Amino acid sequence: MDIDFATVIDIASIFVVPILLAVTLHEAAHGWVAWKLGDDTAYKLGRVTFNPLRHIDPVGTILIPALLVYASTRPGSTGLFVFGWAKPVPVHFGRLGSPRRDMILVAAAGPGTNLILAILSGAALALSPFPDSSTINQSLEFALLINVLLAIFNMLPLPPLDGGRVVVGLLPAALARPFGELERYGFFILVGLIFILPRVSGALGFRVNPFVWLIGGPTDYVIGIITSMMGVS
Repeated sequence: MDIDFATVIDIASIFVVPILLAVTLHEAAHGWVAWKLGDDTAYKLGRVTFNPLRHIDPVGTILIPALLVYASTRPGSTGLFVFGWAKPVPVHFGRLGSPRRDMILVAAAGPGTNLILAILSGAALALSPFPDSSTINQSLEFALLINVLLAIFNMLPLPPLDGGRVVVGLLPAALARPFGELERYGFFILVGLIFILPRVSGALGFRVNPFVWLIGGPTDYVIGIITSMMGVS
């Protein structure tokens, strides 16, 4: 099995830094806000830091993105799809000053940080003196994409995603508890919606892709807003 190392290295030079920053700062933001609101669990574990080594998940930050990059270089690839995640920051919501309100703030901190990074990437792209084909500009374009995508994906209203925790914090207590219990099934629901349902529906002759509906359209819309604000063509 031949591996085009030159292509892999070229792709990695564009995508590695944006992915590391996007996923590690997302988690660091959760820990920082929780620390400021009364829960120092993440702080004591050294997770309130910009050092990506403290947040790396061997599977989500290294293995999965590497496999996706490699797959995109193989003959017959339909295009590049890179995704990943960092090691979740532990938060004890009961230690927060106002648990239900502060749960919302802690959960929103991660996607909010990704949106800030996306805006900064758009601004840097607008000010960049380098040609569009340069590695730097391609990296900035990907940083804009991955941060918007992560922000929107994580705000889906399904535990254990950040959006699910926001919903738990907003619902009345009688509804919040049963909704929060979905967390034990959340990962399997996501796998089913993103990977299994499109394949099964495609095999049956029709295409059902919730990822495109729920993530693709909103991601394009937000990127369009940012690039328009920054004057990026």
